[in-house]
Amino acid sequence: MNCDEAYASLVRDVLSNGQRRQDRTGTGTLSVFGRHLRIGLRPFPLLTTKRVFWRGVVEELLFFLRGETDTTVLEDRGVKIWALNTRREHLDNLGLTSYPEGTAGPIYGYQWRAYNRPYTPGLSAMETTEHRVDQIASVMEGLRRDPYSRRHIITSWNPLQIPEMCLPPCHMTVQFYVRSPRVLDCQMYQRSSDVGLGLPFNIASYGLLTYLMATTLDMEPGELSICIGDCHIYLDHVEALQEQISRDPFPLPDLRITAKKQNLEEYTSSDIQLDGYTCHPTISMVMSA
Repeated sequence: MNCDEAYASLVRDVLSNGQRRQDRTGTGTLSVFGRHLRIGLRPFPLLTTKRVFWRGVVEELLFFLRGETDTTVLEDRGVKIWALNTRREHLDNLGLTSYPEGTAGPIYGYQWRAYNRPYTPGLSAMETTEHRVDQIASVMEGLRRDPYSRRHIITSWNPLQIPEMCLPPCHMTVQFYVRSPRVLDCQMYQRSSDVGLGLPFNIASYGLLTYLMATTLDMEPGELSICIGDCHIYLDHVEALQEQISRDPFPLPDLRITAKKQNLEEYTSSDIQLDGYTCHPTISMVMSA
């Protein structure tokens, strides 16, 4: 299904059927449980009913693939999506008083590249091979060697290190599946989905990850499935989302990976070309943290 259509259908579902619940941020949500999106990856699934921060999608995914956890690296590139969760007050409230401001802890990319390795603030997961379980490298090797295996899985959920993270993973497990002839599908499980702000970003990010993997493996990107646990709309996003789903979508853009690299961490933003992205204006929504 087209991503704009699938997204609008989900928003209507949550607005109509959501249970009003309190949440850790104090904002309040409308929430449903157990939803599934299935979206084709050609053309590329970047919502057109509002402008999605594409540069942020690209830079954050590359940040994860490099196993980095110092979010000032992103802020230096104008991407401040982790700023609230890594500010001094938030870290101190979590008991992470020894972390320099801007330190996210062993979040997504750290688990992808060095699962459960003892964490040292400021140290990238890629800086040492000691005690490093590199899930990205293992899955890429598995896809090359045994493409029809049922074990092409990467997880960010590590209960042993969640207390060291500024935020537990929301999108937490991903599995890849090869369809003949050499088409790569992706399915992601998300325990918690902020439909207004987070989900459009997550759709684009896992779509981009699948493109990068497919290019590296000489495959074609196929389909993205997202399974959602707690699927919620923050109460202060309701009016914005009602406006968004009233808009007529534009044709989706095309994505090109302009250079093939041997390893995913070698890709840069200059290797990723988005063509024909026409969208409605940005809709402002406040991030709850």
